[in-house]
Amino acid sequence: MSLVLACDLGSSSFRAALLDAAGHVRWQHQAPARLPVEGERSEIDPEDWWRLLQDAARVLEDAAGAAFEAVRAVAICGITRTQVFLDRDGRVLRPAITWADRRAAGVAEALAATLPADWPETAQLNAFHPAARLAWLREREPERFGRLGAVLDPKDFLNFRLTGRMATDRVSGARLAAAAAPDTRGGRLLDRLGLGAGVVVPELLPTAQLGTVREGLPGALGQLAGRAVFSLSNDTWAAVVGLGAMRPGLAYNIAGTTEVFGVIGAEAAVAPGLPSVDWGERAQQLGGPSQSGGDGIAWVLDLLAGAGGRDAAAAAGPDAGAALDRLLAGPRDAAPAIFLPFLQGERTPFWDPALRGAFLGLNRRHGPTDLAFAVLEGLACLNRTVLERAEAALGQRVAEIRIGGGGAGNPAWCGIKADLCGRPVIVGEAAEPGLLGAAAVAWTGLGAFPDLAAAQAVLVRVARRHAPDPVRHAAYAPLFAAWTAAVAAARPLAPALAALRTPPRLDPSPN
Repeated sequence: MSLVLACDLGSSSFRAALLDAAGHVRWQHQAPARLPVEGERSEIDPEDWWRLLQDAARVLEDAAGAAFEAVRAVAICGITRTQVFLDRDGRVLRPAITWADRRAAGVAEALAATLPADWPETAQLNAFHPAARLAWLREREPERFGRLGAVLDPKDFLNFRLTGRMATDRVSGARLAAAAAPDTRGGRLLDRLGLGAGVVVPELLPTAQLGTVREGLPGALGQLAGRAVFSLSNDTWAAVVGLGAMRPGLAYNIAGTTEVFGVIGAEAAVAPGLPSVDWGERAQQLGGPSQSGGDGIAWVLDLLAGAGGRDAAAAAGPDAGAALDRLLAGPRDAAPAIFLPFLQGERTPFWDPALRGAFLGLNRRHGPTDLAFAVLEGLACLNRTVLERAEAALGQRVAEIRIGGGGAGNPAWCGIKADLCGRPVIVGEAAEPGLLGAAAVAWTGLGAFPDLAAAQAVLVRVARRHAPDPVRHAAYAPLFAAWTAAVAAARPLAPALAALRTPPRLDPSPN
């Protein structure tokens, strides 16, 4: 038996598994890795991720015993829109700035004003762009900025520690590479920051072999010396492969703490607010990460603690999905509430960290069930917005939506997505599509499959299919129209709402 070690560094956990050539998980390990968020700030020490990888290898070696020697390759995917800053000797300069960090919003706006309006990257510049984070670093931490040697994604940092080679893939590195490319006036965005192109590491295909595990690593990783290490890409890219959705004409939805939604086309296209990246394998990705998702569901469960939320969640133990199902089973008013899910600002497709959430259309009859449905429908409306923009740009209707992540395990949520978007929603058999996608890359690179298309055909198995109901889809049309109008009305108010502060507490004592 031959195995590969696949790892997925997520926003809430680090998952690692040993998978065989049929895509079956033989041994698996998961450890918490929740990103700290304090207001607009979200930073983490990259050394924490390196320790998680070492711990995972040790646990899997203990579980697999002699079979650990059968590991032939390592493939790591992980969160993106997150920057690890290294000095010129490859040492960590400061905590990594994660995808949830919004402090560079003002800097991004000022930087965008210096760029040509007709340069595509100008429209991409926002608080989550690596160039905006670099500009923020130059402004707030000039001493560290002056010692900057390279900028890596989290999985690239782990790959560097494994192999000694700094590189990224062309998907994860697309935005920073664009900052190093000439704009329409012949200048470069990095030039405006006073940086040379040296901070941009070489780009590889996600399927390329980066190198091999170097000698002398501690613990179980030391047992893997000489094994192949593949570049891979971000966790979304890997999950799309693990869902079998890396094919033109399909959409993907990673329904986790935050969601990622996109469409795969055969040719590049431009749509408002949707990043477009060449994902390789003759696949052009149009879409991207949201700030909204399962976190909004957790929030509404907390909010409704005394009405079936926290109490039901406690009764269900770790399965919050059961608590949600009980809420959805209650009576629902004929007039729906509308929910804008922007509890942490928004990325795709609005790219506005100042956006705020809201319930609209509330009446006295609304109860916990109405609010729970509103949250799920609001998230599905966000999915549909990305879907329609992508389809309009591509001139092609999507055949189906492949879904993965924690939300894929809830049939009610999958059904709402199918009905509101009007497309079949397909749930894969793999509980962790990111791990399966990483394994697919490793096995393809090792020669088990001629390409990723063949790997997907063999390794990806379908568990459930949620077909849209035509009656419910038609009934959702006015709700989606109202949701879209509500977002348009809310966006001009966003900066003022984000700037509001709670007044001091009223002193109840008499004068």
